[in-house]
Amino acid sequence: MFPAASSLVPSLRSPQSQNDQHDQSRDRSAGRPSPRPAAKRDAFFDNAKYLAIVLVAMGHTWEPLKGDSRVLTAAYVLVYTFHMPAFIIISGFFSRSFDGSPGKIKRLVTGIVVPYIVFETAYPLLKTYVDGSPQDISLLDPYYLTWFLCALFVWRLTTPIWKLVRHPVPLALGIAMLASATPNIGGDLDLPRVLQFLPFFVLGLNLKPEHFALVRRRSIRIAAVPVFAFALAFSWWAVPRMNSGWLYHRNSAQELGVPWWVGPVMQLALFGCSLLLTACFFSWVPGRTMWFTALGAGTLYGYLMHGLLLKTADYRGWFDHPALHRPLGEIAVTVAVAVAITLLCTKPVRQVLRFVVEPKMDWAFKRDAAELAREREKGEKGDQRQKPDVRERLEQPADVAR
Repeated sequence: MFPAASSLVPSLRSPQSQNDQHDQSRDRSAGRPSPRPAAKRDAFFDNAKYLAIVLVAMGHTWEPLKGDSRVLTAAYVLVYTFHMPAFIIISGFFSRSFDGSPGKIKRLVTGIVVPYIVFETAYPLLKTYVDGSPQDISLLDPYYLTWFLCALFVWRLTTPIWKLVRHPVPLALGIAMLASATPNIGGDLDLPRVLQFLPFFVLGLNLKPEHFALVRRRSIRIAAVPVFAFALAFSWWAVPRMNSGWLYHRNSAQELGVPWWVGPVMQLALFGCSLLLTACFFSWVPGRTMWFTALGAGTLYGYLMHGLLLKTADYRGWFDHPALHRPLGEIAVTVAVAVAITLLCTKPVRQVLRFVVEPKMDWAFKRDAAELAREREKGEKGDQRQKPDVRERLEQPADVAR
């Protein structure tokens, strides 16, 4: 058994939150209603999201560059083993509160469905007008990066089921193993990838802050160094021996040219390897506020927009330049894409693109009855707090006269 999480985390509240709690108790003792404290973002998760999205962008950039470079291909294989699992685990962790209520469904539509429709339309249009190759628009066939939005929509809708069943992670892993051996699932909504990445989302749903604290211990951070070194060496060895298609989790074993039983075995092995490397990645993520912490709130913007930049570069043939296939060129492109996605996560970009990535769309939804009741209750409480003040002002001249 693991030691108690409380011994690993001295306090889950910041000093500021402790001061807020002291102020609230003082207000209660004075008979004043205490204001509701604003929820503080956890710097660790924002840092993890930002670093994971940078790795995602780097991996997408290496794909057209790796060519015959065994070293770059090994780095590509290593990053692809854990970068999306890490991002999906965090997505599952922050989906724990999803209960199918009207407010959650509204957020699901505005934060996932609308961006999916917009970018599922934008990517084919980009190919049509930049590449000159007509591309059909199909909302049932996710294009390039939009598969993640489609998957997140399905995963989040099924969250109440995973919170209800007795053994959710083994069940999700069993479904993923079956999906890897079933070539007849079809490509609508990129369902094979949705099912094969499902265990990471369900795992995130069942994690608690204490579990992240466990992997952030100093001993784990030190142990992660040889683990990553061995993983990189193994990736270099596996480059000519393994089909990298397994890392995408979108094909069955038969489609990759091997017997059906290899699919479940590879799915189980990759789940273990991805989980180990993801834990090592989380152990290195800083828990304090960094210069890039605020960028963690804009990772969806960076994810969706950097694909447009990379596809434009690909259609224009920029990745075919010989200088980019040399070590210095590969490093330069990697740094450039890291800078680009950093800029795409900044607040100005979020403000400009919020109308398509996180639209409010109040005009499209009915007001929730519970929300209206809360607003009425809040208004009544405000009126009750005002009445004594009015009475005091009316009585004050008489008191002075006496």
